[in-house]
Amino acid sequence: MKKIRCPKCEAAIQFDETRYEPGRILVFQCPECNKRFKMKLPAAKPATDTVEEEEEKVWGQLVVVENAFHFRQALPLTEGDNVIGRLVRGTSVTLPIKTVDPSVDTAHCAVRVTIGKDGQPKFLLRDVGSQTGTFVQDHLLGLKEQVALSDGDIITIGATTLILQTELAQN
Repeated sequence: MKKIRCPKCEAAIQFDETRYEPGRILVFQCPECNKRFKMKLPAAKPATDTVEEEEEKVWGQLVVVENAFHFRQALPLTEGDNVIGRLVRGTSVTLPIKTVDPSVDTAHCAVRVTIGKDGQPKFLLRDVGSQTGTFVQDHLLGLKEQVALSDGDIITIGATTLILQTELAQN
């Protein structure tokens, strides 16, 4: 059984994908809002394909604290820029937060993860031009200001609170 979500109301719809051949386009009607939408089943992977995709190493995570706008979420941090913002279809945010908090921009802030010569990760936070600002431990980041983060730091974007957890780096 496969679960998909309605693009309009996010209601879950389950169906048995084994009943259809790969590559087929299926049409669904949401039982909640009656929205009709299409989905193409993924094509079958060739059996001779032995190339394995290498997963990026996760160096830490941002935990989204549950509140009235969203549930608890964990956002994995990988090397490079991790752009954080509200999940909106069609945006290029690296770490989308599933929220209805209107004070979180679609691209709000970014955490850059770099690996030092000692093999330990370094975390730098910056605002990427948000309308409501990015706070670290109650300090508002200025324009083009970057702040080094450490384990347990609290980041606030809009009405959303994030906590940095770096213990993953030792695993």
